[in-house]
Amino acid sequence: MKDQLEKITGLDLYESSIVATETATYFLGRRGTEKLVGQAGGPPCLPNVERAGELAGRCVCVGPCDHANAAGLRELLPWAGPKCVGLATSAGLGDRLGLATPGHLRAMRAEGGGLAVFLAQQSIREMTRTRRTPEQVMDCATWGVLQDGWREGFGSDADHLQHPEDIDATVAAGFTMFTIDPGLHVANDADRIYAPSLDWRASLVDLATLEATVDDLRRRYVGKAFPLATGGSLRLDDQTFLRALIKYGNAIAHTVRMYRHLKAAATREFELEVSVDETDSPTSPAEHFFFAGELKRLGVEWVSMAPRYLGRFEKGVDYLGDLDAFRASFARHVAVMRTVGPYKMSIHSGSDKFSIYPIIAELTDGLVHLKTAGTSYLEALRAVAHTDPALFREVLQFARDRYELDRRTYHVSADLEKVPTADDLAFGDVDDAELTGLLDQFDTRQVLHVTFGSVLTADGGERFRTRLYAALGADEEAHYAALAAHLGRHVAPFAPHAKG
Repeated sequence: MKDQLEKITGLDLYESSIVATETATYFLGRRGTEKLVGQAGGPPCLPNVERAGELAGRCVCVGPCDHANAAGLRELLPWAGPKCVGLATSAGLGDRLGLATPGHLRAMRAEGGGLAVFLAQQSIREMTRTRRTPEQVMDCATWGVLQDGWREGFGSDADHLQHPEDIDATVAAGFTMFTIDPGLHVANDADRIYAPSLDWRASLVDLATLEATVDDLRRRYVGKAFPLATGGSLRLDDQTFLRALIKYGNAIAHTVRMYRHLKAAATREFELEVSVDETDSPTSPAEHFFFAGELKRLGVEWVSMAPRYLGRFEKGVDYLGDLDAFRASFARHVAVMRTVGPYKMSIHSGSDKFSIYPIIAELTDGLVHLKTAGTSYLEALRAVAHTDPALFREVLQFARDRYELDRRTYHVSADLEKVPTADDLAFGDVDDAELTGLLDQFDTRQVLHVTFGSVLTADGGERFRTRLYAALGADEEAHYAALAAHLGRHVAPFAPHAKG
């Protein structure tokens, strides 16, 4: 059938995309660098296709990979749209370019056996910086799933939502998981407040939304031994309790309001993640217990939570911190999770944290969600460095110039003095064959990682975006191979512990 469809449509078909139902056959192909979706037979038909010919008495139609056809495909092929994943061991593989899904799925097939995968994953912040819409993020995942022939379903994550309107936009686009980020409401100074001022600061928390007084909460938490599911117990003295209430009380209240808004807005089954990872102060196990306990008391249901873990989870590089201290702290967080939950421990800024993946996989034993995003953009740049070295050199210099501005909303510590300049590159200190190696250098990785938005939108996208897409489209295999190799290293440590 592939040869016949190619002859009729003039497309180079992705063989893995050809799927037959009782009424029609669907497929994806390329004509030059443009991708098109096709259908043989029907009805029902995709909404925006035109007749290309006939095969065995059935009409063959072809149309663009646009939103109307993506939405239609999700109706006709349920596995082409997202689903809820629940407590299954999972990995979120964010895609800032909208091109990475086939490479991500190769990584899952090769190394991620048993893990559920989130393919449509992007934060509102990232969508704004890349000038993408929630619908575009969802549609790109659908086209990637069809191209690869993935039939196992996938999750979708509207990440780091901070405002009700963010929920509305991502609900409308069909997302199934919503990550609430109440970081703006966290009191990062709580650990440093002068002790005599604690009662006053606690009185300023949004106690109305918490549906309790400070004394109500004090009686609930202070002076008790809370047995932990993995053994031992947890105790909160009065000062620990007050600092936890001050630090996270308003964040809990914000999460509750967002959850209730989501329940009212949702038009289908959904799941919730809660994240306080992008804050200055680590979350102690006692604070985790307080946060989760209050969410549960107030009727919030969630499948995963991302505290601010001990150590530094900087973008694009390995974990920075003492591994033994991380293990001890993380074990206590897992104990809290198993006591209050179960739910999954979510690992944000999870890209490239290879030194702690074995620890996390062992201690959670499958109750974990790994979240990556920017590392896939870096692997796209690795492919570009191979296929279009001149373009990569331009991007690197531009990123270097933008770094000090773009780094402000990220946890990074790259030293620009260690990143090659345009002169370094121009005068041969780094030849073309060495360019891909720059993607393995700490400082260069971070500079490229956090400047993605500026690169993709420079001069309305004409300066780099169009050329990057052309370079990646010209050699899809190089792009997919880079993604599969790198993301495979991320998911492989978790596969032996995967729970369905």
